[in-house]
Amino acid sequence: MKPFKTLLLAALFLSTTCFGQTYLFKVLASKGTNQVKSSSESSWRPIKTGSGLMSGDELKVPQNAYLGLVHTSGKTIELKTADQVNVDELAANIKLKSTVASKYADFVLNKLLEDKSEIKDKLVVTGAVIRASEVYSIKVQMPLFVEVLRSEVLVKWEPVKEGNHTYVTTLKNIFNEVIYQGETKDTEITLDLSHPRFVNERLIVFSVASKEDPNFKSEEYGIKRLSPNTFIKVKQDLDQLNKVIGDETSLNHIMMAAYYEENNLIVNAITSFEKAIELSPDVQDFSDMYDAFLERNNLKN
Repeated sequence: MKPFKTLLLAALFLSTTCFGQTYLFKVLASKGTNQVKSSSESSWRPIKTGSGLMSGDELKVPQNAYLGLVHTSGKTIELKTADQVNVDELAANIKLKSTVASKYADFVLNKLLEDKSEIKDKLVVTGAVIRASEVYSIKVQMPLFVEVLRSEVLVKWEPVKEGNHTYVTTLKNIFNEVIYQGETKDTEITLDLSHPRFVNERLIVFSVASKEDPNFKSEEYGIKRLSPNTFIKVKQDLDQLNKVIGDETSLNHIMMAAYYEENNLIVNAITSFEKAIELSPDVQDFSDMYDAFLERNNLKN
């Protein structure tokens, strides 16, 4: 069993005793002076990210605040408007149950609560993530070899610090034939693998270089579609997840990122984190989660 899966099973064991049995919700993200008061308390207290919300608790969300909650079922709820809410009323509106969604809710929470000082000292746990060699001057934010599920693949790289550069992106097939080449002033590109030029390619090799000075270049990165059998299993899990989380929210993209990371679909996880931050750029918790993800997968320069 992979070390990462061992860690996940241990986290799930702990969560069944402290999350599944005690709390209705846990706090995934918080911005502003959100407060909570239990039925046995007379005064309000601040809400902390990672804390549990039990039956009978009352929530107070002020103006311009944000509160992201995940239910024991894996269903997420975002509170964005000023309001005072009863936790039991929030829970009563949740109908669907999913062991898959609950599993990845636990995963997000355990990763969120990890001591960040320990993350820096960890080895790469996926067994497949390798940093680009230092002899290459452009670092791409991606392992040297990745499998992907979605047709949409976001690829980002560090800019060349000296001068003003146009970047040439090149895609090759397994026979080293160029199947696409384009130019951009940005430091990212979104690949659409459903395009006719890519649709029959199981493996695509990506690289980027400066147009002005080709000596500024990256290594070659392999992007491979999932095998048909693996795709079927992943698709089944995703169908269950989507039944529960569904909506296009930051929290749901975080849940999807957790699923992708645990299944070593690192590029898809990056895309989900980026979308979560794009939807809620002012919620620091999401940026912190993304930074921790990049750190533990050895993708930060």
